[in-house]
Amino acid sequence: MIRLIENGIYLIQGKQALEVKDTNVLWDLNGQTVDPEQLLKEEFSDREMARKNTMAYQILSRHNTSGNMDDLKIRFDALTSHDITYVGIVQTARASGLKEFPIPYVLTNCHNSLSAVGGTINEDDHVFGLSAAQKYGGIYVPAHQAVIHQYMREMMTGCGSMILGSDSHTRYGAFGTMGVGEGGPELVKQLLSKTYDVKYPGVVAIYLEGKPRPGVGPQDVALAIIGAVFKNGFVKNKVMEFVGPGIENLSVDFRSGIDVMTTETTCLSSIWTTDDQVKKYYDIHGRSEAYAKLEPGEVAYYDGMVVVDLSKIVPMIAMPFHPSNTFTIAELNENPYDILKQVEAEARKQLDNPRIKFNLTERIVNDRLHVDQAIVAGCAGGSFENIMDVAAILDSQSVGNDYLSFSVYPSSQPIYYELIKRGAIGKLMQAGTLIKTAFCGPCFGAGDVPANGQFSIRHTTRNFPNREGSKPGELQISSVALMDARSIAATVIRGGQLTPATEIDFTPAEADYEFNADIYAKRVYQGFGKPIPESELKFGPNIADWPEMIALPENILLKFAAVIHDPVTTTDELIPSGETSSYRSNPLRLAEFTLSRKEPHYVDRAKEVQVLEQERRGLVAGAKGLADLSDGLRGLAEQILQAAPTYTHLQEALAATGIGTVIYAVKPGDGSAREQAASCQKVLGGWANIAQEYATKRYRSNLINWGMLPFTWDSDPEIDFHVDDVLFVPGIRQSIINEAATITGQLFTAHGVKEVKLQLNPLTQDEREIILQGSLINYYAAN
Repeated sequence: MIRLIENGIYLIQGKQALEVKDTNVLWDLNGQTVDPEQLLKEEFSDREMARKNTMAYQILSRHNTSGNMDDLKIRFDALTSHDITYVGIVQTARASGLKEFPIPYVLTNCHNSLSAVGGTINEDDHVFGLSAAQKYGGIYVPAHQAVIHQYMREMMTGCGSMILGSDSHTRYGAFGTMGVGEGGPELVKQLLSKTYDVKYPGVVAIYLEGKPRPGVGPQDVALAIIGAVFKNGFVKNKVMEFVGPGIENLSVDFRSGIDVMTTETTCLSSIWTTDDQVKKYYDIHGRSEAYAKLEPGEVAYYDGMVVVDLSKIVPMIAMPFHPSNTFTIAELNENPYDILKQVEAEARKQLDNPRIKFNLTERIVNDRLHVDQAIVAGCAGGSFENIMDVAAILDSQSVGNDYLSFSVYPSSQPIYYELIKRGAIGKLMQAGTLIKTAFCGPCFGAGDVPANGQFSIRHTTRNFPNREGSKPGELQISSVALMDARSIAATVIRGGQLTPATEIDFTPAEADYEFNADIYAKRVYQGFGKPIPESELKFGPNIADWPEMIALPENILLKFAAVIHDPVTTTDELIPSGETSSYRSNPLRLAEFTLSRKEPHYVDRAKEVQVLEQERRGLVAGAKGLADLSDGLRGLAEQILQAAPTYTHLQEALAATGIGTVIYAVKPGDGSAREQAASCQKVLGGWANIAQEYATKRYRSNLINWGMLPFTWDSDPEIDFHVDDVLFVPGIRQSIINEAATITGQLFTAHGVKEVKLQLNPLTQDEREIILQGSLINYYAAN
């Protein structure tokens, strides 16, 4: 059902795909050689010209300000943030001279709107957000009105436009908009009329053919694609361009449901061809002017292709703990014991806590897996068509009065309103379904947390460890599998017995959607272009400024505070989601949770080193004398003298050398765009990460924007990093200035001193300056 083609691909008139086997041969998708005379045609002889015929190139070129398509400097058409990130973004931009929002900036309140952690702090942030929208001219969407991406789809997308969001699922390709999810500092740059700088990405065609069978939904297609491309990095940091004859067989809702999940492939962005169905969508939403026909040029060249036969897609399930851990529901039902034992073994490695009991085979009843909870929610699950089909399946059925529960969250108030009009909400409620408002909690661990040991199936975006809100440090564990809403509903009416929707008879809903614009008009604050500079920002007691961050010293001495050998380390493991995010507006309080679920001693280790750095600064400032040095700082200073004999005195060595922490992880940064995964390390005195590779561009960008060095390292069998090892990196400041690609350091271990070669992948001039200044905040203050 999914086929990957690694060679270059020519797409003819958006339909016929020809694979480039070598420089002299073209093959069609059936493996048949194409007439060699084709190669003589001009469109095939100029590959670079054909690259320009992709939709991605056309959109990126219109938004690029550099004049060089190899090195893009992008200006976006609109920005969006939710209430985990917008306070920090506005605070950073304000400290950097913000006067007003130069482009539409949408502030939504869909992540912590139901949390009550920390007293008033969640609503305090919402009040701050509205005051910022008023002062600087923004758009403010109150809590429960819409989840971030549904509002953007309904009100802000446009064919050929680009939107940047501080949420990783900023994906609007099905609406003709290239969405990019990044950390907050990248939005700060746009608010200050700077640019988003990135190398021109590869573009991979996602060629859709055929038509989905009844009972198959968008999450099934998305999970099939994710399972095929995540582990091999096939589309990593590339643009996924959806083309092919199968698109016309998909509604806009269906397309969007596939598109939002492309984040889980680690791609940079996505874009789809547009047609009359997309035009109708914009007409319904009163924004006909936002529509334009998008399609590749006559002959377009792609760096690879994913061929998806929609007719062969079957109901899928992504087992704990990643959206790429995919199986067909049929194969899981046929062989539950072996598959669940395999999932258990991999999960226990990932959890790395022998005290936690993780057992899925206990949930097998009569040779079928049984679930305890079911949820359809958020930007992926809460769409009109998904919920209409769920209502059709549950009509006259019952959720039951046992342990199984079922909750549905429409993704916006207009969708909720329409579902009421169509009678869908009544059918769901009568069946025992809990209907809730637009909220992202089930996606990030702040709502509907299952009981310990329970198993939840969800049409949401992620199933990372503890994304459902459990606390392994307190020996709580539950788990989530991702499924399509239709198969979730089928499972519910079977009393929790895992059931693909293709096994039941139901009539899919075919009601045309109508959009009630009054719902937003009467509640959303529309302030773009109308700033009120004299109005005051409203601060709650938990909203705090960023602590001081110093410029990069001449040298750095780094103590390893965490060493993680997992194949991939998610953003959630670097900084937990869920209730901890309630402290997002107070950098010091939020930092207390850094790596808490993965490496509980990290914060204490980092603080111990941070005390030594404060002591060093006191010495440099003259507030301390050499006689006052602690044993800890004196020991580190002697290591500096050993590694850098050009320094002859402790004071001289310490004056030139910053002391901080570093973490090593094989492949960190998969998942969320939240910059707190980096900023919390920085707040605790972090100066660098070392990785074999970074899971996403956005995590590496977050490190840079917080003044942290994104080192990579080619694994060396002679070297093994351990907690409390110390790495001395001499001349790092000059190395950054000199654009050095390789950095040499001295590693102090319990077994002696070893030389370590680290790499710094190319940095832009701005990125180098940000690192030299110590953070993006310092960079703007200096300019």
